[in-house]
Amino acid sequence: MEFMLRTWRATDAATMAWYANDPDVAENLSDTFPNPYDIKDAQEFIRKCREREQFQLCRAIVISGESAGSIGVFPKSGLYRLDADLGYWLAKPYWGKGIMTAAVEQLCREAFKRFDIVRISAEVYSRNKASQRVLEKNGFKLEGILRKGVVKNGKILNNRLYGILKEDLMS
Repeated sequence: MEFMLRTWRATDAATMAWYANDPDVAENLSDTFPNPYDIKDAQEFIRKCREREQFQLCRAIVISGESAGSIGVFPKSGLYRLDADLGYWLAKPYWGKGIMTAAVEQLCREAFKRFDIVRISAEVYSRNKASQRVLEKNGFKLEGILRKGVVKNGKILNNRLYGILKEDLMS
């Protein structure tokens, strides 16, 4: 299925709020991702993405002309300044179609070209097998398991830490 990554537009807020207001989407994301998710949440997210464009890559995943997900690479600072975090979500109707696998590759390549980083990290709940496959298909390596490392909706979960080095993706 075809998609495109582009910077967020204010006009994306309505479709973003519609797709993001799915408990199944929120179930695999951090608690900073609200549930329920409304138009004000979408507007605030889009505003922050646009304001911080100089320091991060935050893109809308556009399918059939509408924003149906988000993906971002967020460089760290201090001791971790050569690392960046990867985060993403996709609307449920598009799960299992290879979109996120392709989006991760595309955005990671762009991030390695744009930023002075040598690695990108991603954390995934151990129960989220689909997201683990997305990362593994892109060459991310499992670097550790944080046993009972997170609490989501009152449940204590294991968290898996993945990483990819610039030379692994760009060679």
